[in-house]
Amino acid sequence: MSTHPLRILKYCPKCGSEKFVPSGERSLKCGTCGFHYFVNSAAAVAALITDEDGKLMLVTRGVEPDYGKLDLPGGFVDPMETAEEAVIRELSEELGLTVTSLEYLFSAPNEYIFSEFKVFTLDLAFWVSVDSVENLKAMDDILAYRFYAENEFDYAEIPAPSINSFVKRYFERERQKNS
Repeated sequence: MSTHPLRILKYCPKCGSEKFVPSGERSLKCGTCGFHYFVNSAAAVAALITDEDGKLMLVTRGVEPDYGKLDLPGGFVDPMETAEEAVIRELSEELGLTVTSLEYLFSAPNEYIFSEFKVFTLDLAFWVSVDSVENLKAMDDILAYRFYAENEFDYAEIPAPSINSFVKRYFERERQKNS
């Protein structure tokens, strides 16, 4: 069975009608009340944080999808929140970190299954400086954190394509700087 929202959503969320049918490649429209729903990407943020040796912080996911796999710290942007505010909030919630500066780097699309439903995201990567990486505590939806050199992990342990590409781009940039 397909997990795409156009195949799963069967009833209009406004009036409850069964006449909620695909209207193009990324939307559904209600034949009863006219409500039109578009499948769009949700915004999410990822933080690239390094220690004094240039090792990159990766966290271990404590929630599905991909429980126990590697990720960058971050999460969804809340309604009416900027991406920058989301980075600051997520790092505080997940690790107790205080951000001192951040800079947008790049973005990448992502998709994954959550509750048997395909979720589309646009992940935004930020270079982040924090006040201190001492006394961090894994909280919220992460199990652990660690700073890694590129040869200390397997990219297969980072299942999200967007996050995997952000990590690769970071280490490629570091190799270019050092060559």
